[in-house]
This record gives sequence, C-alpha cells and structure tokens, in this order.
Amino acid sequence: MAAVEDAMWYYRALHRHVQRVLVKRLPAGAAVLDAGCGTGGLLRRLRVARPGWRLTGLDASPVACELARSRAGVEVVQGSVDALPFGDGSFAAVISCDVLCQVNDPAAALAEFRRVLRPGGIVVLTMPSYPWLFSYHDRQVGNVRRSTLGEVRAWLGAAGLPPSGEPGTYWNSLPLPLAVLRRKVIPPRSPESDVRLYPAPLEAMFKAMMAIEHAWLAAGGRLPLGSSLLAVGRKPVRA
Repeated sequence: MAAVEDAMWYYRALHRHVQRVLVKRLPAGAAVLDAGCGTGGLLRRLRVARPGWRLTGLDASPVACELARSRAGVEVVQGSVDALPFGDGSFAAVISCDVLCQVNDPAAALAEFRRVLRPGGIVVLTMPSYPWLFSYHDRQVGNVRRSTLGEVRAWLGAAGLPPSGEPGTYWNSLPLPLAVLRRKVIPPRSPESDVRLYPAPLEAMFKAMMAIEHAWLAAGGRLPLGSSLLAVGRKPVRA
C-alpha cells in the first residue's frame, strides 16, 4: 500500500473525493482524524492541500503507524476504531476510508466516531459496494463485507450521525463493468489483491475515468451505481 498509494489511480481518486468533501465543510484550523489511516497517503495529501488543518491518524497496525508518521509528518496513534484513544468532542471531522468493511461491529466504530466529534462535526466514510461483488480481492485485503449506500446511510442514522444535507454517492462507476468481469466472470487463476500499479496505459485509462466522475460529482451530480461508495454523516449541534 505504501508503495502504490501515491500513484495508483484508485487511491488518487479516493483521496480526491475525500478532500473535496472536507474542503467544502471545514474551516482553517479544523481538527481532523483519519481513523484507519493505513500508511498515511491521505494524511499526506491533506497536509499539503490544507496545512492549517490539525491532522491526526490512527491505525491498528504498528507497521502502518510507523510508515504513516514518516510519510505524512503528522501525529499517528496506534489503536482501534471501536475504542478511540481520544476525548469527547476532539475533532471537527472523522474520515474512515475502506475500514468499516473490515471490522466485526461497524456500529461500535460509528459510536466512537460520534463520541469524538464535536457538535456539528462530520464523518466521511468510503466503502466497497454491493455484497454480490464480494470476491478474491476482498478476501486478500481483509474485507468481511461489502455494502450498499442505503445500508451505510442506515448505519449512520442509527449511530446518531444522520446524513443530512449530503445524500452520498456511489463512485468507481465507469470501471464497474471491468470489475465485474475480473472478479466474478473471469477471475485470475492465482487470486491476489488488485491493489497494485497497472501498466501505464491502463493507469491512464482509469485516471481519465476518475477525472470524469470527479468533475460530475464536484458539479453537484450523483452516481447511481459503482463499485465504491461515499457517505457523509453529521453529529447534530444539539443532542
């Protein structure tokens, strides 16, 4: 992950989507937690884009934490998303990218996200979508579930983080037929994660697809299908 997340089309698109949501909603000096930060690629991008934000990372893996610290240059804490080592109301935003697909109890993690958010704070989630698309790739990266946008919105509502003002969206829509073909119709003989840099023409093709999707979403559009999803919840200002 550390070797590819700054260049691979998927991570570049993921980070761009999250950055777009945060920039629209957070003031200068906002405290932001990346819960499940991995090797720090998103934190590094956000530090460059918004140096005034106070960024913190958390990951369960000591190796990931060490890499994230060295790569992002921000505070990174080892810990679990369902037992966050931070005080109540510590953050204006909590990001969690492709993490709740790997935990046994998403509700426990969301309860912790709500606890550490200040009133009016937001949580930004990304997840792999569609249970029927579960495949060798999910097993290789440790996913235990894929979800629909409606399901994730229901999780947010039940956790007291209603997705008010932000309907959420699928993304990775244009590559969806290719994902279905590879993962369900003609899977590789030696299954392994699809997280890798692809040959330059393929990377360029996927990046072009993602540029089209980003432009549409940035203009206020939504995508009705895709192999990934993004959802945003907000902690009410008043309980």
